[in-house]
Parts: sequence; C-alpha cells; structure tokens
Amino acid sequence: MDFKDYYATLGVARDASADEIKKAFRKLARKYHPDVSKEPQAEARMKEVNEAYAVLSDAEKRAAYDELGRGYRPGQEFRPPPDWDAGFEFSGAGHDGDFSQFFEELFGRMDRGARRGGFHAGAGGRGPGFQARGDDHHAKVLLDIADAYTGATRQVSLRVPRQDAGGHVAYDTRTLNVRIPQGVRPGQMIRLAGQGGPGFGGGPAGDLLLEVQFRPHPRFRVDGRDVLMTLPVAPWESALGAVVPVHLPDGGELRVRVPEGAQGGAQLRLRGKGLPGDPPGDLLLDLAVRVPPATSARARELYETMAREMAFDPRTAEGA
Repeated sequence: MDFKDYYATLGVARDASADEIKKAFRKLARKYHPDVSKEPQAEARMKEVNEAYAVLSDAEKRAAYDELGRGYRPGQEFRPPPDWDAGFEFSGAGHDGDFSQFFEELFGRMDRGARRGGFHAGAGGRGPGFQARGDDHHAKVLLDIADAYTGATRQVSLRVPRQDAGGHVAYDTRTLNVRIPQGVRPGQMIRLAGQGGPGFGGGPAGDLLLEVQFRPHPRFRVDGRDVLMTLPVAPWESALGAVVPVHLPDGGELRVRVPEGAQGGAQLRLRGKGLPGDPPGDLLLDLAVRVPPATSARARELYETMAREMAFDPRTAEGA
C-alpha cells in the first residue's frame, strides 16, 4: 500500500489553516468536478481531492494523519505500525464516500466506532425542545498483560484533537482513572458511562468506549484468552524430563513437568492458566532447547564424549 500525501493533493502546506484548506478544496472542486470539468481523468482526480479534504478538514483525522505520516513520501510503501492510534480520543464523526484502501486502513476503525450510537450534529428534525444523547467517543488504550490477570485501576491519559481559533490542530489532554476488569481481552471495550460527547438540548452525555490492547511483552503473547510463551529448557531437561519453574505475567509461579524425550518445538498446554474468564484461557508453552556453549575445557570434553559415545544424527529420521 502506497502512502498518500493529502497536503500535496490539495496543494497546501502542512501548516495550512482550515480556511486555506477549504479554499484549496473549492478551487480544485471547480476544476475537476466531473459534471463540468474538461480535464482528463477528472472523476479520479475529484475522488482524490474529496478524500484529502475529508481528512484535512476534520481536526481528529488530520491529527492522526499528521502523527502517522511524519517522514513518509508520496508513493512510498506504507504499513501502519501496530496500535499507532493508541491514546487518541475520537468523537466518531463518520464519513460518506468511496475512499481508498489507505484511508480505510487509517480511519475505517474510527468511523465504524462512530456508528455504534450517539447523536450527530447534522441530524435533522431538531425543533424546539428537542433533546438528544451525545456522541459516543472512543479511544484505544494499551495495558499490561498482568492487569488482565489481577484486575487493576489505572490512570489513562488521552489526547483530544481539536481545531484552535486560527484553524490549526491543537490538543487537549484529559486523564481518567479507569477500573480494568479481571480477565479483560484484547479488543474488548470498556464503557465509561457519561464520558463521551455532551448531549443536545439537555440530553444525556454519550459514553467513552476504550478498546483494550496489550503492550508488547518480552516473553508473553496473547491469543484470545490463551497466553503463549517460549519455555527454554536445557538438553538434559529435554532428554531426561524435569520439573521447571514458569513465571506468570502477574508474578506468580508454576512448576511445570517437561516430559522425558520432549523435543524443541513441542507445545505444553496448561489448562486454565491463561487469562481469567468463564472459561479461563490456557497457558501454551513452546519448548525451545538451549544448548550451553563449549567455552571451557571441561565443557568441550563433555561434548566430545557425547559425540563419541552417542549414536545420534539429528539429520536422520531417528534423530529428527
């Protein structure tokens, strides 16, 4: 997927104000609108212009695009990094239009979240005494895997993009104390009632939906409720069997039996030792045989004895 430079599409500087962006859009719309334009490829160009304007005229989308797009050139191979949008609070203004894969990759999740509920300012039928519930806002937050084992209360800071008086993107920050339920899973939503957009005409505020993802961990990976890790074992533990310690994300410890003759790449399943829940997930241990280095005369002697006395060829079916 190629990176799109929306500023170049509209012909404006990256620090352009909202008025400058609007003027550039109107000028290009008069030039490329397929109903009146004689320009070649007018319909395709108008589609590009509409997409660029949909992003740069929206303070939230523009803030996210600016954050993500630093250092990229038009046409450069592009893949959004994981959790690039964590920590942004979005009000959920959706979009109308058939936009590119690049747009959908960046903003499709934001807009799908917007459609879950809430009142939008463009809705009709607002007469005297009209009341409506506020928009649901949404944000992605990164938690530690340990929080899912024990539950916790964590302080979460969110960046809230807005347009300042000069027509440029600015940020507000708000900090919330959030109760993390035990057993929370990646992708699960934590709903904070009344923390979304204000209501209209005295209507109730919307909610804030926090999408949970876990920070990368050096030893653990999460798949649904299952927790996976690589368990290093010594050659003699693999060959003879052993009971070895396994440290859990919450600081607890298990004693795990490695069966005699276990090979590297084998997987042990400890049922119910993954993320808590009903039912709880499993802990999956991928065995990795670690070979000690021959860094001393004694170690070399032991390896040489094994090489002479053990009829073992790892490249044969019997040794595989």
